[in-house]
Amino acid sequence: MDKNKWIEKLGNFANKINSYKYIIAIKNAFTALIPVIITGAFATLFSNMVFDSTMGLAKFDALSFLAELKPIAQSINYATMNMLTISAVFLIGLEVGKLNKVKGFFPGLLAVISYISVNPTTVELMVNEKLQVVPDVLARQYTDTKGLFLGMFIAILSVELFTWLGKQEKLTIKMPDTVPPNVSRSFSALIPTILTFTLIATVGFAVYRLTGMYLYDIIYTIIQRPLENVMQGLPGILLLMFVSQVFWVIGIHGNQMIKPIREPLLLASIAVNTDAFNAGKEIPNIITMPFWDMYMSIGGSGVTIGLLVAIFLVGKRDDMKEIAKLSFGPGLFNINEPVIFGMPIMLNPILAIPFIITPLITGMIGYFATAIGFAGKAVVMIPWTTPPIISAYLATAGSIGAVVTQLICIVVSIVIYLPFVKIANNRQAA
Repeated sequence: MDKNKWIEKLGNFANKINSYKYIIAIKNAFTALIPVIITGAFATLFSNMVFDSTMGLAKFDALSFLAELKPIAQSINYATMNMLTISAVFLIGLEVGKLNKVKGFFPGLLAVISYISVNPTTVELMVNEKLQVVPDVLARQYTDTKGLFLGMFIAILSVELFTWLGKQEKLTIKMPDTVPPNVSRSFSALIPTILTFTLIATVGFAVYRLTGMYLYDIIYTIIQRPLENVMQGLPGILLLMFVSQVFWVIGIHGNQMIKPIREPLLLASIAVNTDAFNAGKEIPNIITMPFWDMYMSIGGSGVTIGLLVAIFLVGKRDDMKEIAKLSFGPGLFNINEPVIFGMPIMLNPILAIPFIITPLITGMIGYFATAIGFAGKAVVMIPWTTPPIISAYLATAGSIGAVVTQLICIVVSIVIYLPFVKIANNRQAA
């Protein structure tokens, strides 16, 4: 099979996967969640660096009044980060409903209620050295990022079940034409709704009775935690980046392809770090969504800020220099489609090689610098468009080591791209 046919087949496979409706639903849901996550993360940052009376600006006498405002930031953080799974379940349910042509917001509500129905609503607490059972409470692990995978599964299952039941004529209550359309729709959805909730809750109850474990425990133990461990290891994140870069090289948006795998895991890991930072505990995770952005995607996918600087330094081709000039502004905000498609990098064996290997090398630099304690771990979810240097400082709540590490990564990326730009100089401009 020649190279073009192989690329075409791989491209068709990627497009088929990327157009799968559950992949679309998950991607759209997590894209919508980004502002919520960033808001919650910055609430934590302000809570600790501004409103805290021991380590924030409020420790100074002149600004001590700021400590009174800390509950505001804490409440925002709780409503966003600690309720992230609930938000994700609603949005995924909504997206699946749209794809199934179910009108309105009801699929999102249906998904949330279905998810809550499979989780325990009692909490056991030690009070005065006695075990107390507190009823009618949904424990934190079911609403924060630990419940994401179960939440995604239940959201998809419940909306699909509801959609299928809604198509069964025998289960539809038909109202007279004189009844308003919104009331008629509510009654037509009544039996499918009852059956959906009943079936989902029954499955959750049956699993617990048969195994002694709730669905959450099974999904988190068997699926989510192992995947988190893989992504928290350097080989796992490098493999994910490699796959993304290969897709870019053949002309497919690599980040979009890996998003359904990357987002739930890396957003969950930054949420855990943010909670630990907010509680004054040790920060557990090195690899997070901000880690990906500030060490492995500086200037955009492929760390192409290094390519742009390399072209400014040794580039001789007018076409490459013009594209670099036009791309530098967007590149400062990590937007590099003009570089990828303008140079072009895709299907270009000379520039594709550094494009693939550079983020792998800078990722290793960032990982080891963080592992030895030189660079701080990310604790704040920042917008991916945050410029370099600023991004490292904000994401780590002020770690100068992280800023220096990011600068080192930029220098290394320039060094990697330089010889390939020199080779490209010898090629006739397209």
